[in-house]
Amino acid sequence: MSSEKTKNEKTKTVAFLGLGNMGAPMARRLLAAGYGLTVWNRTAGKASALVAEGAVAAATPADAVRDADVVITMLADPAAALAVADAMLPALRAGTTWIDTSTVGPDTVRELASRLPDGVALIDAPVMGSVDRAATGELLILAGGDTEPVAGVLAELGSVTRCGEVGTGASLKLVLISAVIGGVALVAESLRLAAALGLPDSLVRTSLAASPMGGLVGRAFATEAYFPVELAAKDVALAVGVGGLPVLEAVRGVLASRTDLTGSDLSSLRD
Repeated sequence: MSSEKTKNEKTKTVAFLGLGNMGAPMARRLLAAGYGLTVWNRTAGKASALVAEGAVAAATPADAVRDADVVITMLADPAAALAVADAMLPALRAGTTWIDTSTVGPDTVRELASRLPDGVALIDAPVMGSVDRAATGELLILAGGDTEPVAGVLAELGSVTRCGEVGTGASLKLVLISAVIGGVALVAESLRLAAALGLPDSLVRTSLAASPMGGLVGRAFATEAYFPVELAAKDVALAVGVGGLPVLEAVRGVLASRTDLTGSDLSSLRD
């Protein structure tokens, strides 16, 4: 992208809704890049740090998006996405681009698309990567829809994989995240098998890391990432809803049974 085009993009105003573990560092990236930023979060106090850095806090989703050129949402689940959509859609102006980075599945994305006012474009752009990559702008953005008008905004958050029409980003996210979650669960179980067989932990971990499971072993022992088990369970449930996935059904059962780990990172499955 040319420097002139990047400069022109930064005259756009951005509304960011959802300032949780992922949303806050993503919003901070845009603020630091020079975008005019309005923020909203259901728990208003979570906006205070961004407001201190120059963002404007809105009292409602509608207030947040009313004057925005670009709207970005990062919400926990389909119910939250649909509720926020109900609140903000009547306030969107023609010409606005809405980028939904939540993991809600293709069915919810299609429902959101069906509610759009005339002249408003939707990009489903769920992300791969945790809070560490959100803070450094190194997320993998899986985008369904036309990303060209907001390429500069997305570039501040990470690299874009164009997946196709609206809904395809959400679909690919379910494929990728299910593989990661299932893989981490398998690594955790392999470690328990090794312990039961009396093998040294260091030997097993080193050997697994050198195997084709190496990347998943790294995630299973990650210390900078944060992906709560409760959200992992939600993501797997969305995938299982497609049907015919008995291994993921088993993984969902494991996640659901670990109520002691609800707010802990996925790596805690090793415990």
